[in-house]
Amino acid sequence: MSVFNVYPLYDITPVSAKDVYVYDDKGVAYLDLYGGHAVISIGHSHPKYVSAISNQIKKLGFYSNAIKNPLQTELADTLEALSGCNDYQLFLCNSGAEANENGLKLASFHNGKSKILAFKNSFHGRTSAAVSATDNPKIVAPLNAQQDVDFVALGDLESVETVLKANETCAVIIECIQGVGGLDESTTKFYQGLEALCKTYNTVLIADEVQSGFGRTGDFFAFQKHKISPDIISIAKGMGNGFPVGGILIHPSIKASFGLLGTTFGGNHLACAATHSVLEVIEAQKLMQNASSISEYFFEKANGLSKLKTIKGRGLMLGLEFDFPISELRKNLIFKHQIFTGGSKNPNLIRILPPLTVKKQHIDSFFEALEKELL
Repeated sequence: MSVFNVYPLYDITPVSAKDVYVYDDKGVAYLDLYGGHAVISIGHSHPKYVSAISNQIKKLGFYSNAIKNPLQTELADTLEALSGCNDYQLFLCNSGAEANENGLKLASFHNGKSKILAFKNSFHGRTSAAVSATDNPKIVAPLNAQQDVDFVALGDLESVETVLKANETCAVIIECIQGVGGLDESTTKFYQGLEALCKTYNTVLIADEVQSGFGRTGDFFAFQKHKISPDIISIAKGMGNGFPVGGILIHPSIKASFGLLGTTFGGNHLACAATHSVLEVIEAQKLMQNASSISEYFFEKANGLSKLKTIKGRGLMLGLEFDFPISELRKNLIFKHQIFTGGSKNPNLIRILPPLTVKKQHIDSFFEALEKELL
């Protein structure tokens, strides 16, 4: 049987990894400044993370959500304390797409409406409602296109209000910093205005923090810079440091009932152990502070870079935009300098999403390689 061929692959086979380095089957070390799409938050194979999963699987790896799982309660309490999202409720699932899918479904249950408002250049996942709210027609099948979604330019409050006035929109879903779309971000005035419009028109505001959450921006969540309180917050990627886990944080104004949402694997014992260890390491190693300080250093280094058009993002969710396509540049960084970086919908943008443990010397290595390639 062959593997369904949907991924263009670089000819590299990783066999192990530690902190910010990945090692291939030939013993070559690669500096990982992409973290597998922002998944690796506390570094590859962190000893506390490995220990947490190993110890848990020796006791109990899985049982269904039909029984009590105190690890879920402990995780919810720790997440509340570290994130500052007081009194929210936690529903655990398996991925970012599933988190957004459940968030959109819950919004529709809550207010009885059926349309979605999303933003141009958005990416929210590949499941049915999540992909319909993703601004990429190439990955939206006819089945998904039956969802009724309005796409509005990021920052355009007037168009948002025009849509919401019709009283048909169950949810507005937004990335406060767009990920795959190219790291665009609007103003605090816009995000606060968006929150106000959602309240006025009884529409659920969903903050998609799948990529930007868990300390990546220097705040626990990207929306916190703008002093807003979303009704639903979707999380995944960095929360499990590689273990498949996702979830939504749900405002107390949205009430639960038996059977409203459900999942087989979501919130399993291993997922809880993995996520709890991530939170403990983020706090103990002050990784949010590190994200902010390394970000400042990155901006300093980038400001002197030749051929650079714009620096985008904040924290360790960063992008360098040039006035030329960067696909060959990324290949050269991998194969000539052994550095992983990311691309985006914007063909001129390199994305930098390293583990939050990254240090200044790693940033130095990146810019040294980049300068050589830009000569």
